[in-house]
Amino acid sequence: MSDEKKMLVKGTSANALHAFVKTNFPDRFQEWIDALPEDSKKIYSGTIMAFEFYKIHDALVVPIQTVCALFYDNDLNKGLRDIGRHSSQFALKGVYKIFFRFGSPQFIIDRASRVFSNYYPEGKMRVAESSSNGVILQVVQFPEPYELIELNIKYWLEGVLDLLNRKERTIEITKAMTKGDPVTEYAVNWS
Repeated sequence: MSDEKKMLVKGTSANALHAFVKTNFPDRFQEWIDALPEDSKKIYSGTIMAFEFYKIHDALVVPIQTVCALFYDNDLNKGLRDIGRHSSQFALKGVYKIFFRFGSPQFIIDRASRVFSNYYPEGKMRVAESSSNGVILQVVQFPEPYELIELNIKYWLEGVLDLLNRKERTIEITKAMTKGDPVTEYAVNWS
């Protein structure tokens, strides 16, 4: 791995991916571990500490690419849709469930943008626009943009709207750092 790949991600994200593979592909979990390069294998073969930080390339990017290669015939969108939805359910258990009983999608997604930097300490997300049936979120800081992470966030948002029973919705990436834009922008609408 190159020294430029230093951006960090909270262990909670790696735990969610670990749980996803273990739950959805239990008979092939070890095959996934064995297919990982050494740096990623060290993370997933040991105990993943939820509050520790790991290099995003080793903890998410390569492991997700491996999931998509092994279980989704390299279809990133299909794999990331399943991973993102699972991750939102994994992340929003426990204390956060109360927000789902009393909060609107706007309230929940606004809170998610605030929590973003807890997961990606070098990243920053903001709500650029907000209305009763939609928001525009912008990732304004992310030193190592990856299309795979941009898509994962999109499908995580989709999973949040699933939890809120918003079946009529659209989520579009209207700008992307990976395509040279200064921000990655998500236009999220629901009814």
